[in-house]
Amino acid sequence: DSLISEISAASIIAKVERDNEMIALDEIYPGYGFSSHKGYPTKQHIESLKRLGITDIHRITFSPVSKYLLSN
Repeated sequence: DSLISEISAASIIAKVERDNEMIALDEIYPGYGFSSHKGYPTKQHIESLKRLGITDIHRITFSPVSKYLLSN
């Protein structure tokens, strides 16, 4: 990314777009805190999975989701 400016710019744009998508999903799925953790496996995210379960947007390959599915 750091060697080619176009790739660096694309990476930044993709990150901003993903963050904006997570903010929008936070309104659709209240209680999960997507706008704050942006989908990363923070303590808040893992606790919300335990409390609320998984949604259609959670990837089953995401380790905390896989663990949730195996235990339920």
